Amino acid sequence: MEYENLFNSFKEKKILVIGDIMLDAYVLGKVTRISPEAPVPIISLDKKESRIGGAGNVALNVLNLGATPIVASVVGSDTEGQELLELFNKRGISTEGVIVSKNRKTTVKTRVISSKQQMLRIDSEDTYTISKEIEKNLCSSVERIINAGVDAIILEDYNKGVFSKHIIRLFIDLANKNNIPITADPKKDNFNEYGGITIFKPNLKELKEGLNVEFDLSTDKTLFESAVKQLRDKVPHELSLITLSEHGIYATDHNTSSYAKAHAREITDVSGAGDTVIATATLCYISGASVEQIAKISNIAGGMVCEKPGVVSVIHKDLLKEVKELL
Repeated sequence: MEYENLFNSFKEKKILVIGDIMLDAYVLGKVTRISPEAPVPIISLDKKESRIGGAGNVALNVLNLGATPIVASVVGSDTEGQELLELFNKRGISTEGVIVSKNRKTTVKTRVISSKQQMLRIDSEDTYTISKEIEKNLCSSVERIINAGVDAIILEDYNKGVFSKHIIRLFIDLANKNNIPITADPKKDNFNEYGGITIFKPNLKELKEGLNVEFDLSTDKTLFESAVKQLRDKVPHELSLITLSEHGIYATDHNTSSYAKAHAREITDVSGAGDTVIATATLCYISGASVEQIAKISNIAGGMVCEKPGVVSVIHKDLLKEVKELL
C-alpha cells in the first residue's frame, strides 16, 4: 500500500480511546542559581501551561493523525477535571464517554522544566479502582458509543484506577462480539488480562516484568524472541508490538516478524512516545498496513515525539513526510 493512500485512509476512521486521562501541567523557566535554603535549583518562572495527558494524549495523536477520537474515562468533579474537559472541547475531541465522579480527584502531573530538561515532577492522583457504580456508568457509555459505530478501540492503562481485570475483560469481549479491532498499551498490574486483544503493545521493561524474565536484547535476540513467544502463549493476541527504546520496535503476528531499527535522533523527552506508537499502530492496522509497515511507521512516529520536550503528539503531514524520506 502506498503511504499517501494509507495516511489518507486515516481520515475516515473513528477511534474510541478508553483509559486513564489526566492533566499535564508544565512550569517552564530557567535555573538561575542554587537556593540558599537547600541544595536545590531555583527556577525563574517564564510561564505555566496545561495539556491533555495520559490516555487523552492517545486521543490527541489519533486526532492529529487525521482520524476522529472519542474518549471514555473518569475524572473528578474538581477544577482540574473541568479544565481537562475544556481542553478536550477546545480540540474538538468528544468526551461523551467521560464520567465525572465527586469521589475522585483528577490525575494531574506537574512537570518543572528548565532549558528542555525536566527538573521535577509532582503527581496529584487517586489510583484506587473506580467504584462499581462508576464502572457501570462507564460501561454503559462505552456500549452506547460502540453501538453508534467505531472502527477500533484503544485501551490505554496508566494504573490510575479506570481498569480492573473485570472491566478489561468486558471491553475485549464487547469489541470481539462486535468485530471491532481492539488494541492495548498495558501496565504491570493488569498485564496478563488482555487475552483476545488485537494488538498488544508493552515496552521492553513491561515485557520482562510481566513474564518475570531477564535478558540483554543487545547481545541475545533469541531470548527476547522466545519471551515474545511466551507472551503470545500466555496472553493470546493477534499482533505483538514491543517498543524497544533505542533498539526500535519489534512486531510479530502468526506469520510475519519485523524489526524496525531506531533512527538517529536528538532525544529530548521520551514522555508520551508510547501513546503515539499505539495510536499510529492502531490506525495503520485498521487501514490495511502490513506488519512491517506497522512496525516501521510506528517506530518513526514514536521517535519524532521524543525530539520535543514534554508530552506531545505526532502530526499527520510531518509523519508522512518522514515516512516518505526514511522508508
